[in-house]
Amino acid sequence: MNFRFFGTGLAALTFLASSFSAQAADIPRPVYKGELRPMVAYFNWSGLYVGVNAGYGFGTSTWDLLPGTDFKPEGALVGGTIGYNVQSGAIVYGLEGDFGWSDVKDSVACVPGVVNCETRVNWLATFRGRIGYAFDRVLPYVTAGGAYGRVETTVSAPFAGVAASTSSDQLGWTAGGGIEYAFMNNLSAKIEYLYVDLGRFDSGIAPVVNDVSFKQSIVRAGINYRFSGPISSRY
Repeated sequence: MNFRFFGTGLAALTFLASSFSAQAADIPRPVYKGELRPMVAYFNWSGLYVGVNAGYGFGTSTWDLLPGTDFKPEGALVGGTIGYNVQSGAIVYGLEGDFGWSDVKDSVACVPGVVNCETRVNWLATFRGRIGYAFDRVLPYVTAGGAYGRVETTVSAPFAGVAASTSSDQLGWTAGGGIEYAFMNNLSAKIEYLYVDLGRFDSGIAPVVNDVSFKQSIVRAGINYRFSGPISSRY
């Protein structure tokens, strides 16, 4: 046997084995990172917003001077809105205020053909809390708080060309609900219903003093602009 040939072959095999082991050690081992989950974007309602609103009011007013006679004031309303929301999960808490011009009014013949009586609201403001449940960009909500408005009463005798008016800034309450939809990242549209009760006051129109009440329902729509970043993301 040629031991020299055998030794050379053995040395070559040893060299090849050591080279293969070194190369195998350099190959990176796969690292398990868990299942990949897609990132989900959702709308965040938190932050400051301002807007405009317009709608229609209709309701009832009574004068104690005229038992059995109900005024049914109605008319347009236009105003501005400011509010702030805080979102926790799907629950959205907020405060909202608005102020606007009102042309909600009605008149009746106090003395048919002789004397007319009118009830009117010149302006109306509300300041309310809101709570809603967000379905991404859709936010149904309920709201309640205070209402403040100027109620004006007028007694006139057209044939004589005379009239007497008085007004009172009335503090009352309001409650209702609505739904808001974020159709763009910083713009949302809403439609809502509010019931407003401005209580009663003594008109004090000489020579009579009588209690005047005013209650109305409001249906209105609005557009809001949001200043905060509207989109958040989560896995």
